[in-house]
Amino acid sequence: MLKKQRYEAFIEHFSENMPVAETELEYENPFQLLVAVVLSAQCTDKRVNIVTRELFKHFPTAAHLAATHFDELFPYIRSISYPNNKTKHLIGLGKMLIEDFGGEVPSTVEELVKLPGVGRKTANVITSVVWQQPNMAVDTHVFRVSRRLGLVPLTAKTPLEVEKQLVKHIPKQYIHKAHHWLILHGRYTCLARKPKCEECAITHLCKYFEKNQSKIQPEE
Repeated sequence: MLKKQRYEAFIEHFSENMPVAETELEYENPFQLLVAVVLSAQCTDKRVNIVTRELFKHFPTAAHLAATHFDELFPYIRSISYPNNKTKHLIGLGKMLIEDFGGEVPSTVEELVKLPGVGRKTANVITSVVWQQPNMAVDTHVFRVSRRLGLVPLTAKTPLEVEKQLVKHIPKQYIHKAHHWLILHGRYTCLARKPKCEECAITHLCKYFEKNQSKIQPEE
């Protein structure tokens, strides 16, 4: 299968079977999504959602984060991975949003990455989810699944290399959805340690399955 055909088959399948693809993080506005994504680094969306439900009751805006201090904020996110650093990031993020952006979440990757705790992946998530910009956030699921499927070559060793390949070959109107397609497929089907190939509907376009088909035994 040629690369172009692989991408076409990938887009066709998910367009038909997952036309609505969204983040599993709970949020009501760009500020809440930004906070949730910062907290989600190396942490599950499920845990983040549990934490933010209470967090946003007490810190609903950037101004509230900017006005708080470490000992006040820390208890709300102590169950999140790396709570010390993330507490500091959120306070700094709140202050910068107020001081440099008028309390509003900026809409470009270049501006977002200036915020504490916000890297390129987080910035791509915010711009693609909120404004549907054609930006591809590459987390562990996107990195793994795109390489297994053969959408990007195994020689793509970094998230940035994978991002560039995906953005190059996926039509712009699908990029913000394709990010979620890859994440959700990796989260529930194409698992890291034991992919559920026997349940997968896209093995026909998957290089990993093609290579390992003889080793994959269907469950009885």
